Amino acid sequence: MIPSRLFSARLRVLLEGMGRWTPSARVVLRPSRLLPQHASPRLLSVGCADCTKHQEPPRKKLLSEKKLKRHFVDHRRVLVRGGRGGDGVSCFHSEPRKEFGGPDGGDGGNGGHVILRVDQQVKSLSSVLSRYQGFGGEDGGRKNCFGQNGALLYVRVPLGTLVKEGNEVVADLSRPGDEYIAALGGAGGKGNRFFLANDNRAPVTCTPGQPGQERVLFLELKTVAHAGMVGFPNSGKSSLLRAISNAKPTVASYPFTTLNPHIGIVHYEDHQQIAVADIPGLVRGAHQNRGLGCAFLRHIERCCFLLFVVDLSVPEPWTQVEDLKYELEKYEEGLSARPHAIVANKIDLPQARARLPELQARLGQKAIALSAVTGENLEELLLHLKDLHDDHVATELARGRQPLRW
Repeated sequence: MIPSRLFSARLRVLLEGMGRWTPSARVVLRPSRLLPQHASPRLLSVGCADCTKHQEPPRKKLLSEKKLKRHFVDHRRVLVRGGRGGDGVSCFHSEPRKEFGGPDGGDGGNGGHVILRVDQQVKSLSSVLSRYQGFGGEDGGRKNCFGQNGALLYVRVPLGTLVKEGNEVVADLSRPGDEYIAALGGAGGKGNRFFLANDNRAPVTCTPGQPGQERVLFLELKTVAHAGMVGFPNSGKSSLLRAISNAKPTVASYPFTTLNPHIGIVHYEDHQQIAVADIPGLVRGAHQNRGLGCAFLRHIERCCFLLFVVDLSVPEPWTQVEDLKYELEKYEEGLSARPHAIVANKIDLPQARARLPELQARLGQKAIALSAVTGENLEELLLHLKDLHDDHVATELARGRQPLRW
């Protein structure tokens, strides 16, 4: 029971909030609230909006494109499902003075495929989601109208993406513009017009659309570049890449500054471009997954030729080349035998210049001595890099294959 003083106070406040009150409006009293039957739509809409705002469950906030690209991702497990086909329709033609018009139910549209497409603007798998659902086809209609097919869903992946299903490699997207149908869309259902026959002139049968193909794929990124710079941590690979290209990798005086592969483009005359990849530093035992380990050793597989960057400021720098070749050979047989050049970095230091003759004598080949900080002798490296690229192009053309172009 509501006290009369409390009832009059609540009624006064309610009347002032409504602004207008007619004698014909009835009031429904409840123990918990007082609500007029003909309340203002504005008042009710605001109240419903407030209730909806408080009752809506919290949802995960979507990340922006900038935050998605902040971290380098080279592995991704993706569930792809093609679009479902549209259902067929069972109906009959209806027209004045035409009693037996016959069946005219159309077929449903096919579901859309999910397609992986190489996009050179994408540098990582961080923008690839963990689940994709294709667009479904529309249902059929009357008058033999077929449903519209579902649109194709394109998933942008970086160049060099390897697609695996289980332990089997099903696609290697290593060329610009490559595409792979990851999941097929389901077939559309048949309308009753499809089942018309001489012994069945009025079929009522129609079939539903088929579900799309569902697959679990594992995407693995292997960086594609012409040249790969291989060296121990703090050997000056990032500084060298900044000196010969417009790439801006992080440079600092502590080991493992580079945690992600960076690709820089070296421009020559006649619009020729050579892609050089800065592979994160390797350590002894990298083939046994020590340090950054196999996580970045596989990025060297795609490189056509290698640049072994040696730090001349350390004692016995020739051992670095031997250790790097050993790690590459243990990881993949024949990887260390690819065409390569030895780059002796930090020649601007006095102790480094004194070790250069002994380095060349122990390796038995010429080493390109330079300084990535001062820019000394960078021209020799650029000329030798172009010679390695020209030899690679001639070899690929002789084998009947098209070389990689940037």
